[in-house]
Amino acid sequence: MTLAALQAYRRARHHGAATSLQASGTVRSEETCAGARTVQMPLTNKQLRYYDSEVLRLPAEKRTEYHAQVDNLVANLNKRIKERTGVKITKVVKAGSFAKYTILRRTIEDPVDVDVVFYVCGRSVDQETFESLSELIHDALIGMYPTKEVEDFELQRKAAKVSFRRSGPSVDAVPVIEDTSKQGYGWQYDSVDGSRVQTCAPCAVKFVRDRKSVDPDFRTLVRLAKRWRNFAELDHLKSFVIELIMAHVLATYGREGTVEERFRRFLWYVADSGLQERISFSENKPPFGAFTDPVVILDPASSLNNVASRITDAERAEIVAAANDAWEAAHFASAEDGLGEWKKIFGPGFKVED
Repeated sequence: MTLAALQAYRRARHHGAATSLQASGTVRSEETCAGARTVQMPLTNKQLRYYDSEVLRLPAEKRTEYHAQVDNLVANLNKRIKERTGVKITKVVKAGSFAKYTILRRTIEDPVDVDVVFYVCGRSVDQETFESLSELIHDALIGMYPTKEVEDFELQRKAAKVSFRRSGPSVDAVPVIEDTSKQGYGWQYDSVDGSRVQTCAPCAVKFVRDRKSVDPDFRTLVRLAKRWRNFAELDHLKSFVIELIMAHVLATYGREGTVEERFRRFLWYVADSGLQERISFSENKPPFGAFTDPVVILDPASSLNNVASRITDAERAEIVAAANDAWEAAHFASAEDGLGEWKKIFGPGFKVED
């Protein structure tokens, strides 16, 4: 089914001419979209959970190992900054996909990054710049690992990165100015445009945990979407954006259906909406930002922050086209019962049994 057909169905549905979208995310009526038909999805929950558990999900022993490596880095970095600068770090929080349990295991195509947020106290939000905060951490990291190659250290837009190419994950040290009036919140800076946004790392972790309590397969679905993203080389589709789109699909269509049906529903939504709908959540409270970006997805922790603001219109169109192609491949795989088609979505490593 083409993207145009999907969009035609959407218009018909809004005018009451189409049958309702079923839990599977497929169209029931052949009169709704040319060529549409009801099919039985061949992949079971057990099969896709096997793929997630044995191929995608970070093993427990590796998680324990990475925790120890990161904890050691944090302790040494905290001590070095305190001794040499006098800057007060009030707390350090693991964040991102690692803390949310949506991270993929390490492969050549799927590197492991661990986000660590450093809450800095006693600095002015109005006068502080990203450069001073990030360079402070960057210089401390270089001092801690004097034998590492220069390319193992990188100043990014919002973090100082150190890579451990052989022994473990890359670590993104993210400095924020603590907001003492709101628990868990802080001000984060952007080195490119000089902007700052209010962020809450613990809130983002809780957001995913809350969705997991509603849908036990939520993290599995996110990892499936991230693997599709990586194989499709959609680098501009960030992990947090995937998590939020998946959460929106869950809130809109519910948790009914198999894991495969719900993954197809995610692809269908991206292709059908064109990512041109403003996405927000029950957690969002006033004040709300006024955004003109091609893709608008509100940060559940701050309604003034559009987490998809960096996606250009050309990138949006590329993501939508890739989702449509993947949806069609999944639809065909269902009809033909062929694992080969699923490898076009997830890559040659896709397997559902030993």
